[in-house]
Amino acid sequence: MGFLFNIWIFVFMGLVRFDMQFVLGAPQVPCYFSFGDSIADNGNNNNLPTIAKANYPPYGIDFPDGSTGRYTNGRNIPDFIAQLLGFDNFIPPYATARGQDIIKGVNYGSGGAGIRDETSFQQGARISFNQQLQNHGRTISRISLLHGGPTSAKDYLSKCLYTVLIGSNDYLNNYFLPQIYSTSRTYTPDQYAEVLIRQFSQQLKTLYNYGARKIALFGLGALGCIPAVIDSSGGTTCVDSVNAAVQIFNGRLKPLVDDLNSQLVGAKFIYLNTSSIQSGDPTSLGIQFFTEPCCQVDSSTGLCISGSTPCCNRTQYAFYDAIHPTETVYQAYSVRAFYSVLPSDAYPMDIRHLAQL
Repeated sequence: MGFLFNIWIFVFMGLVRFDMQFVLGAPQVPCYFSFGDSIADNGNNNNLPTIAKANYPPYGIDFPDGSTGRYTNGRNIPDFIAQLLGFDNFIPPYATARGQDIIKGVNYGSGGAGIRDETSFQQGARISFNQQLQNHGRTISRISLLHGGPTSAKDYLSKCLYTVLIGSNDYLNNYFLPQIYSTSRTYTPDQYAEVLIRQFSQQLKTLYNYGARKIALFGLGALGCIPAVIDSSGGTTCVDSVNAAVQIFNGRLKPLVDDLNSQLVGAKFIYLNTSSIQSGDPTSLGIQFFTEPCCQVDSSTGLCISGSTPCCNRTQYAFYDAIHPTETVYQAYSVRAFYSVLPSDAYPMDIRHLAQL
């Protein structure tokens, strides 16, 4: 399960309130590929032997196709990004993408995925970032057959958008589970962040070598403020030690973007600063409940209990289960990542400007 963004999000001028429909006309990029954990997953975990899956009610209660495997009541971040880019359909999960579908993009996200391969192993099967990159390599081979060979395919892929939403599980399903993982005994928070960044850098270079050029990296949210973490600490407020460790990792993402853009010819990496995007007054979105899950949750997993009845006022809740935000929060975050409000929201540019390059 991907663990995510704190919900202190403000979007200017009520922008998040418009009813986002798919835009008629050509999309801003020819294809969109998404990598990540449960924040991105739209069905890749459905048939895996794992507790990290969400392909049952009440997940998807507000999604057109019902319970698809998205860990929320409706759309997730890649769904909103696809809409903002102008695609006429949601990007399909790798597990079911077939034929010409892959030409417009693929979603590789997997609940439980991490930068490190061992992350979340206690939950069962998951598709780590390394495995997602391997799957992307297979997709590119198929695109080459459909698109006139490797050279033509690489030129095509260089115009596409790529988003990466990963790293949360490397903390909450690894570093902060000392009874299962040794990482917190092996590394200080500073050392662990550096280890993650080094591996992340190599993975992103692999993505670049596959032809990706326009790549948006999402920072991690205040993981110490999600309901499951607060509850497990036995307290009622955010867990500062978790937030502090995450911020060390986030602080290395902007320099990482600079390094990759300077080292790799034609690379256009950007960093989306979750801490900045979270700034503001969440009540402006109509949110009134910040730490209570909208659905009834299983205390052992933090996920919704199958078949349970969720709250009826879902737009007023920040979290759908004890881990994952509601569609309202995902929409707010996606819009502000796409159209940055503050200079600190995105570096060196937002997704809208990246897509236009």
